[in-house]
Amino acid sequence: MNKFKSLLPNVNGIKQAAKNCLQGYRLAAPIAIIGLTLILTAHAQNSATRSISLAPASDTIAACLPNAAARVTVFPREDNRGVDTLDLKAEGLPPNTTFAVFLTELPVAPFGAVQYIGDFTTNAAGRGAVRVDAIIEEAFAFNNITGVRKDLNHVVFWFADPAADELCAPGSGPTRFDGDGEAGVAAMSSRNFLPDAPLP
Repeated sequence: MNKFKSLLPNVNGIKQAAKNCLQGYRLAAPIAIIGLTLILTAHAQNSATRSISLAPASDTIAACLPNAAARVTVFPREDNRGVDTLDLKAEGLPPNTTFAVFLTELPVAPFGAVQYIGDFTTNAAGRGAVRVDAIIEEAFAFNNITGVRKDLNHVVFWFADPAADELCAPGSGPTRFDGDGEAGVAAMSSRNFLPDAPLP
C-alpha cells in the first residue's frame, strides 16, 4: 500500500505548482497589456489622422454659396488594411445636387494630374457626405511614357452635371471632371492651403 501511495502525485505539490503558475499569469497579463498599448500608441503616432477644410474653388463660387463648407478627414490605414479612408462632409451647397470628388496635383486650374475617387449627392438641406477607401496619403499619377510622377496632394470636387452649376456660373461650358466626361465648374477645393499641399 505504501508503494502505491508513493506513486500517487503529491496533492500539496500540485496545488503549489498551480498557485505559482497562476501568479506568473497574473504578472504576465499586465506586462503584455502595457506592451501592446505602447506598440499601438507608437503606430497611431506614426500614422496620425489628418483633417483639412476645403474652401470655395473660386471667388464666384464663394459669392454664390457663402455658407459652403467642407471637411475632409484622412485615416491612414494602408499599412494594415492596404488602403486609407477619406471622409468628406459638406454643407451649404445646392440641394439635391451631385458632386464628383478628385485627388489633384493642384487645387486650382489647370489642376494638373487628377484621380476621380467618388461622388456624393446633397440632401434637401444642401448637406452631403462620402467615404472612400483608396490610397490617399501616397496617391500619385505616373506617366509611363514621359517617366513623370505627380503627387496628388489636394482635394477638389466639381458639380457633376454641367447644368447644375448654372445658378453660380451661368453660361460656363462643360468640364471633363466626372465619370461620364461631362461636369460643371469646380465647387470646392483645398486652394486655401496654397502654396503648400494639405496631404503628404
